[in-house]
Amino acid sequence: EAILNELCEKDERIKAIHFSRNFGQYAALIAGFRNAEGDAVIDIDADLQDPPEVILEMIAKWKEGYDIIHGRRKRRKGESAFRKTAAFLYYRMVRKLTGLDIPKDTGDFKLYDRKAIDVICALPEKNRFLRGQTAWIGFKQTFVEFDRNPRFAGETKYNAKKLIKLAGNSVVSNSNAPLTLSLGFGIFGIIASLVAYITFIVLVCCNVALPLEAWLFPTVTLCTSCVLTANGLTNVYIGRIFDEVKDRPVYIIREKKNFQ
Repeated sequence: EAILNELCEKDERIKAIHFSRNFGQYAALIAGFRNAEGDAVIDIDADLQDPPEVILEMIAKWKEGYDIIHGRRKRRKGESAFRKTAAFLYYRMVRKLTGLDIPKDTGDFKLYDRKAIDVICALPEKNRFLRGQTAWIGFKQTFVEFDRNPRFAGETKYNAKKLIKLAGNSVVSNSNAPLTLSLGFGIFGIIASLVAYITFIVLVCCNVALPLEAWLFPTVTLCTSCVLTANGLTNVYIGRIFDEVKDRPVYIIREKKNFQ
């Protein structure tokens, strides 16, 4: 805080926002977006893992007409095999579950055009997954590639617990898939139970003796599956409520021409 205040005193073009406490990374990003005044906004971490010189390439892409330019890592220097593997699986899982075309191997290092920033700031969610929202809003997007350097100073604040929370939030904020799991399991269980009943009836008709306990498994499975199916149907409606509560716009207009 003291360093930022000192920089602000030396150069009035530098602006700083201080929170009353630490509200997290995405709260800081949204505060910056809402207070930025330029035609384009660039988000970059302060640890210098993302090379600032790439910003010039982003600006060049922006001048070509792109609205969002992602910084995409070709190589992740100085990171453990576990973290690289986790990142590899994370992006592919989120893309699969949410259906959002989130560019692989990208983080929060991006350039946003003013109209994209205005749309993101207008979204009402409190628990944000910014990478998912960036993919959801659309607009003309591209990326520039770079080699990510080892951390210049300090240590990452994203430990295993926070990474798991981020992964969970990314899915829950953008997908109803977890709500439909019970419906899928329920329907599968009902079908399996009916197949088991038919098989047992055929065996009995073929004079194959079955112990009474054999009928217990499909019976319990059928009852449990009916409960799961009923719960899943309820979750379908909860998913609709979830979509309505998010209150995202039905569409986003990128540009209008020949309108007065």
